[in-house]
Amino acid sequence: MLVAKLFSKIYKDGGIILEDFSGQKFICGNPDFNNPLTLKILNKNLNLKLLINPDLSFPEAYMKGDIKIENGSLLDFLNLTFKNLGRKEINTSGYFIKKTLHAWRFFTNFNLPLKSKKNVKHHYDLGEDLYDLFLDKEYRQYSCAYWKSPNDTLEEAQKNKINHIIKKLNLCPGQKVLDIGCGWGSMCFSIAKQSECEVTGVTLSENQYNYCIKKAKELKIDNQCHFELLDYRQLKGKFHRVVSVGMLEHVGRKFYKIFFKKINDLMTNDGIGLIHTIGSTDPKTPPAPFIQKFIFPGGLVPSGSDLIDAVEKTGLILSDMESLIHHYDKTLKAWLERFLKNRDKAKKMYSESFCKMWEFYLASCSAAFHYRDLLVYQLQIVKNYTAIPSNRRDYIYK
Repeated sequence: MLVAKLFSKIYKDGGIILEDFSGQKFICGNPDFNNPLTLKILNKNLNLKLLINPDLSFPEAYMKGDIKIENGSLLDFLNLTFKNLGRKEINTSGYFIKKTLHAWRFFTNFNLPLKSKKNVKHHYDLGEDLYDLFLDKEYRQYSCAYWKSPNDTLEEAQKNKINHIIKKLNLCPGQKVLDIGCGWGSMCFSIAKQSECEVTGVTLSENQYNYCIKKAKELKIDNQCHFELLDYRQLKGKFHRVVSVGMLEHVGRKFYKIFFKKINDLMTNDGIGLIHTIGSTDPKTPPAPFIQKFIFPGGLVPSGSDLIDAVEKTGLILSDMESLIHHYDKTLKAWLERFLKNRDKAKKMYSESFCKMWEFYLASCSAAFHYRDLLVYQLQIVKNYTAIPSNRRDYIYK
């Protein structure tokens, strides 16, 4: 079986038992024979599909029920596979398909305001109940948490992240703060509670916008927090602080310069900006086909060089850059565990195929952040050197 040869090449540490559609078994690598992780392929057509385009064919087959895993979970299988792959591609064929699709997408995909709104609606307007199944209850943060201790709860880790960002903003009373891509508003609410600042949050999601308006009134801070349903490119005014968490991934490489140019225009001369984004350690990598097709259409993970190049070309100064490693894999694993506990509810709300798709999304991303090229960057940007205290990070870690 050709797929067995492919897996045998991958596994140098550990291994699996591969069972094909006829029931024939193949030993790939060095599995634990007492309780071997077993991958069952139930459709004979997958023997060729998995060789040609494994990055998309495997998750699609899993969603259809044509692939099953025994003696372990999907996350166990992906962790083992990605641990052996590291930052290498699965095979040459799949890599060239990704590169070809990426080139085609570069020339045909433009995240203009209407397209961006459509992309946001695809993911963030699926329904509020879905996100309640796996996000933290207190902050409803849909971005990487900050784990000070492995014993932190998800709620504690998300609170850590919010406070870490707020410290980097070095807020002063009376300042105007802008949150680009504010999600469900918890960053805005936290800033308002911890400071005497006026906060404006913008989003393209109607669900998130309506939630933020309602929540601000419930918290009795609607006089301090304002929300707008619009594209960041339509924003006007001046802000002392600009923060954006988990939004840059939706901008697209062609628009990085426009994004940072807009921040430059919106920020006062003594302003500070903080951009929190997923990043890749590899230069200008193509997006994962599964994520692009099913989860985040129009999304793209920037490389470090993408970010620095865009900042420099817009006249801004990169005053600090922090890499968060082994924080998002823990966050995604916590989300996955909560989602699987509520799987029956998700199935009633959507379908079995949706549950498998969402499981693969969370599990594959967790494994990728742990073993492949993904991490999180926090960029602090200013217009001049005097905007931040001279003692550098001391004011952040007090």
